Amino acid sequence: MNAEIVKKLIVDGLPGAEVQVNGDDGVHFEAIVISDAFAGKDMLEQHRMVYDILGARLQEGEIHALALRTYSRQQWDER
Repeated sequence: MNAEIVKKLIVDGLPGAEVQVNGDDGVHFEAIVISDAFAGKDMLEQHRMVYDILGARLQEGEIHALALRTYSRQQWDER
């Protein structure tokens, strides 16, 4: 698994999202995800949306750890 694959999986699951994924050891990743789909949702709900997309990969150990920072477009713009 590499960062580009993780990014593609997230973008495929959240069309229109802006996604940046870092990680160079193949199992530990950090991601920033900005999506209009997060509007009105708290951070836990936003994270669950991303984890749901990657669920099988996490359960199978292809992704061992994922540090997430998620933002709605408005939250990102207000940062």
